Amino acid sequence: MATRPRSGDPLAALIGAAGCGAVRTDDDACAFYTQDVFTRGPRALAVVRPPDKAALARTVAAATSHGLAVSVRGGGMSYTSGYVPRDAGAVLIDLSAMDGVLAVDETDMTVTVEAGCTWAALHAVLKPLGLRTPFWGTLSGLYATVGGGMSQNGLFWGGRHGTAVDSALSFEVVLADGTLMKTGPDFFRPYGPDLTGLFAADTGALGIKASVTLRLMREATAFAYGSFAFDRHDQLLAAMSEIAREGLASECFGFDPYLQAQRMKRESLAKDARALLGVMKAQGSFWKAVREGAKVVAAGRSFLDDVPFSCHVICEGRHQGAVDADLAAIERIVAANGGRAVENTIPKVLRANPFGPVNSMLGPEGERWVPVHGLLPHSKGAATIDALVALYEANSAAMEAEGVGAGYMFAVVGTTGLLIEPVFFWPDAIEELHRRAVEPAHLARLKGFAANPPARALVERLRRGVIDIFRQQGAAHLQIGRTYPYLDGLDPRARALVAALKDHLDPHHRISPGNLGID
Repeated sequence: MATRPRSGDPLAALIGAAGCGAVRTDDDACAFYTQDVFTRGPRALAVVRPPDKAALARTVAAATSHGLAVSVRGGGMSYTSGYVPRDAGAVLIDLSAMDGVLAVDETDMTVTVEAGCTWAALHAVLKPLGLRTPFWGTLSGLYATVGGGMSQNGLFWGGRHGTAVDSALSFEVVLADGTLMKTGPDFFRPYGPDLTGLFAADTGALGIKASVTLRLMREATAFAYGSFAFDRHDQLLAAMSEIAREGLASECFGFDPYLQAQRMKRESLAKDARALLGVMKAQGSFWKAVREGAKVVAAGRSFLDDVPFSCHVICEGRHQGAVDADLAAIERIVAANGGRAVENTIPKVLRANPFGPVNSMLGPEGERWVPVHGLLPHSKGAATIDALVALYEANSAAMEAEGVGAGYMFAVVGTTGLLIEPVFFWPDAIEELHRRAVEPAHLARLKGFAANPPARALVERLRRGVIDIFRQQGAAHLQIGRTYPYLDGLDPRARALVAALKDHLDPHHRISPGNLGID
């Protein structure tokens, strides 16, 4: 812990704002909290963990009044430098102590949480009530927070309903001067110009979210699952897009051969069966749990061995006949696009354990991992994959020499969006972030690697190439941070408006400087 500073020192102001126990200046904290999944940032002046929104507001005011930059960290699962300080000497605010579910309103169907509440914690509170938010979390939801989802945006669970920010009704936001502002009513959005939307997906550049109010809906009680194989990526994407247009699946995602092979190596069959048994028993379906667990064991880990591309769907609703009909319609779409059914273990296991350990942030032998993504209209999917394959082929010799592997994940978002997420694996030393996030027993089994600057440099170059391809295709992005282009793609008048908003809300550019490309 830091020693108590002299009066007048900026640290004194931070301690006065948040409390002595909430401020750390030791090397371990100032190094750990300023790294994300891919990037290690410069050393922070201090890490502050405010206990509530009042302390958060005082902390921001104290920092900015002393000319200090402020970055904000939620669960630490992002990879685009959105919370990594741009310059040394910043104040890093860790929101993990503000993790409460403040109110569940079953009459008006809203829930309000502190920004540091994880998606897994929110799910645990709502599930016994038979409730959920329309978008209800990312795969990293064991750590990823609701506030982070509102700032960085996110997708996966509830993808039929859009991305994370589409479920938001209102925010309480701390502005750069420490003012606390409410963006709108807690039951309807938008009321007039969409002030909640103004702060949604801003990567923290316009203000710091203190609390979030989200819509609620009834949890599904009937489910159907399907997995399908395709020989070519264009067949896979055509089927996924049609499934999205028809609104048949709550989740629809897919893998290329490399990425599904990585998944099969990484996870354990016994763990899959336990995940199904545990959740289904908790729901009171003991014999169904036994049958489904037996199917997982019987399928083993060879059911995707000869599958070039795979698609996985989850259908959900209130009546089993309705979701079975949706799955039957999906099966017809798959067949019309050259696909075939395979064992549906993957979607069953994921839905049974939606917020599992984040062990997949390392490769099966301990390789480093980083994704990059683009959101595209359906019409651009196949051409984008062709361009990405051409990039990899042009760099194949270097990738082979450095041991860099690349795969893809695909997902649909609502009826209009197609996510393409290339991922890279390479041999390199892991960071403290991985050591704290990955399960200790899993980490102990990994081979691990020494630091490998040449391989990392190649991955950085390939990432830039992928982002350039996405830009040429007109892609949008989640968690923009300081990695994806944003301002340059806007209409000049829109670009000027964003700059003016930043200047008005944060005139000295102290909050998350450089995010969204705003300097």
